[in-house]
Parts: sequence; C-alpha cells; structure tokens
Amino acid sequence: MSGIIIKENVHSDKNLVKSHYHHVHQILYVLESKGEIIFNDQVHAFKKDNLAFIPPYSKHAIVAEDKMTVLVLEFDLLQLDNGINEILSEEDNFSETRIIELNLFEAVHVRQLLRRMLYEQSQMDNYRYLAIKIFLSELLLTLLRSNREQSITNANSLRAERLRKYIDENYFEIVDAGDISQRLGISTRHVNTIFKESYNITPMKYLNEVRMETAKKLLMETDKDIASICFEIGFESLSTFYRRFKDYMKISPHKYRVNNHYTQGISTRDKV
Repeated sequence: MSGIIIKENVHSDKNLVKSHYHHVHQILYVLESKGEIIFNDQVHAFKKDNLAFIPPYSKHAIVAEDKMTVLVLEFDLLQLDNGINEILSEEDNFSETRIIELNLFEAVHVRQLLRRMLYEQSQMDNYRYLAIKIFLSELLLTLLRSNREQSITNANSLRAERLRKYIDENYFEIVDAGDISQRLGISTRHVNTIFKESYNITPMKYLNEVRMETAKKLLMETDKDIASICFEIGFESLSTFYRRFKDYMKISPHKYRVNNHYTQGISTRDKV
C-alpha cells in the first residue's frame, strides 16, 4: 500500500529463514511461540511480544523453535512525515537492527495498533492509507519512548515506574484499580504493594492527585466550563468531581477559580 504493508508470516517447526536484507524498514512482532533472530553475527532470543526493528540493508535471519507466528510490518520512511524521519535519524539505537522487549502496557498498545493497521489494510475506502500512516507514526512514537525509558534494575521498581508513567499518560481513561491490575496481569493487592513501596501512596490515590493537579491547572489557565474539565480529566459525574476536588483542596472548583482571579469569560454554568 504505497510503501506500507503489514502481513503475517508463520514459521514451521525448526524453520530457518536464511540471512537476508530488505530495501525498506521492517518491524517484526512475535505474536505466538518463540525462536531466535540472528544479526550482527549474534544470536538473540525472539519470543512472544518481542519486537525487532530492522533498518534497510541490515542482514538478519530467523530460526523458529516450533510453529512461530510473526507480524511483519514493512514501510518506507519517505511515506511518513519529515519530522519522524529526522527523529529516527538522530536516534543511534535505531540505525541498526535491535530487539525491543516491550513492557506490558506497551505490548498491549502495540498489539492494538497492529490490529488497527490490519483492519485498515483490508478496507477499500480512500482513508485506509491515511489511517495506516497515523497508526504507524504512533507505533514508532511508542518505540522511541520505550527506548528512552530509564534503566531500573529492581523488577518491582521497574513495574512501579511503568505504572506511574501509565497513570501520568492515561489518567483520563482509567476506570478503577481493577483496570490497572488487569493491564499489568497481576492482582490489585500486588499492584498496590509494589507501587506503595516506591512512592508511599496507592495507585488510585496517585491517580486522584494527577487528576486534581490537572484540574487546578485547567481552572487557573483556561476558561473551560467546569463540566468540561470534569469530563476531560476522567470523571463521569460532576458531583463526584466536586467532592474529590473539595476533599483535595478544601474548596470547591468554582471558588478555587475565583480565588485565583481567573473569572473572566467563565460560563454561568460554572457558578455552582
């Protein structure tokens, strides 16, 4: 599709794909089973949820331990925005083949993006290519951010850091503690334990702090309707938002806005 295509490769038991290279970028994502990928004269484990980023003309080979399913995304960077080309060219780690071990949150997100790309590729409307370009750009952004993640040796500290980052970036769509634990694949109790060990607060209390601090910023710096702010930061009920804000700041959202001298242009619906 004009320089971007996604396909499924199924490697049979002990199958060897001999050393080869491509003229375009490739992203290989292991959907099922495991094997090995060979590049730079080194053998690397290649297992479920591992992702290989392969620049053009980079030789590589694949050996399947048993039946291994791999999604292959091929793309020409010239089809994407110049900004993406510039960023990737500045990242030394993306100038040669490398394995990226995604964390639980990233793996879920990458799977969703690949599913969307497969779906759009099957459509016959005029927007499918635009949609695929958008999803590919988001995928590359995920990989770039993953590459910048700080190295943390303790497994629980690493989980807690990733959870904090997830809350910071998704505070507006998290429903409850069960939603967080499900994404991590561990119990709510264990999630609370590892997060509290690192930050001395539970994930849900931290989520509330993130939402309240965002609400304060929006109340001070914008004239958005309070109901809109409530919705924007993830609350379904205006009364719940008022209660949480008052518990946090000991003052209502409207009074907080008034006290900070940001009343000009505020909707009368805010004056509750």
